[in-house]
Amino acid sequence: MSKLDEFLAGERHDDVALFLTHEYLDSQGKLPNLGEEVENGYVLVVPGDDGRRAFAAGTGMDAMEFSRTAMAEKGHIDRELGGGECPDHDSDENHQAEFIFSFSEEQNEEVGGLYARGDVVHAYAHCACGANYSDKWVIGEETETGVQPGESEPAEADE
Repeated sequence: MSKLDEFLAGERHDDVALFLTHEYLDSQGKLPNLGEEVENGYVLVVPGDDGRRAFAAGTGMDAMEFSRTAMAEKGHIDRELGGGECPDHDSDENHQAEFIFSFSEEQNEEVGGLYARGDVVHAYAHCACGANYSDKWVIGEETETGVQPGESEPAEADE
């Protein structure tokens, strides 16, 4: 099982996952060799602190500040973390997700909502048009929770 598969299965809560398009990476550099290639770029799964530093180095943004900004807007992020659907997709601009920052949290019944249902993946995307957006879903219930393809609101009201 790859690091990405383990992350998506909720087995790497101390790690973060980063998606960066080919445009953000030098294909001859080290980062592609550390990640898993997907259609439009690479997904790297690395220890949390290292991942936040790599995110800042690759994007020029602080990961936590970016996440807080992206939480203001909901949009569908691919469950494999290789792209997303920008909530501003109705304009004529390019709407490819350029990068994604993601982490997971263990089930926490005391918090309630999605967290009572199981482990939760949080994902934050930046679109080529400049929009930032977020999504989160329960591992194992990806088609029942979070923003679904073609939608703009989370499927689960308790998010």
